[in-house]
Amino acid sequence: LTLPWVLFPKPSSRWLANRVLTLQSWFINRFIYQLFLPINQAGHKWTTILMSLMVFLISLNMLGLLPYTFTPTTQLSLNMAMAVPLWLATVLMGLRNQPTHALSHLLPEGTPTPLIPALIIIETISLFIRPLALGVRLTANLTAGHLLIQLVATAAFVLLPMMPTVAGLTAILLFLLTILEVAVAMIQAYVFVLLLSLYLQENV
Repeated sequence: LTLPWVLFPKPSSRWLANRVLTLQSWFINRFIYQLFLPINQAGHKWTTILMSLMVFLISLNMLGLLPYTFTPTTQLSLNMAMAVPLWLATVLMGLRNQPTHALSHLLPEGTPTPLIPALIIIETISLFIRPLALGVRLTANLTAGHLLIQLVATAAFVLLPMMPTVAGLTAILLFLLTILEVAVAMIQAYVFVLLLSLYLQENV
């Protein structure tokens, strides 16, 4: 509903490539190039999944900026439902294809012998915290932005009958915050997918 041009990611000869479609095609190509540049050929099969996830997250994040709508990605349960399976898939793929290399991340090279048990525990905890960090980061950033917009919008309506000038300035601030929230919605979707690609890079 928010991004109908997503239905036509690659215009055919029957469709006139307008500015929006051209910009989208350029964005997809640049994003894929930047995302998969450090990843070897085996990880390129994830291109469709990560690109679809990127568009899906942008659409969900933008949905909350429409009136009388709800942002699904402000719910930690939904974000964890996306983060855990994708993270687990990268880990299991690494353990299946190259188990020695995957397990070597739990123990940095050159670690003194007395510190080996402690470092293995710390790295294991760090590994299992990754999906939680993905979900919490997305939830916290979007929730904070929407709460701020809600507070400023409420202030503008309350001040309108009493102080119209201040209410007008507050409305301008609300407009700027909305533009900022659009940028945050795109950036957070990009960060989510980028971190997944980094986890993928360690296991392919």
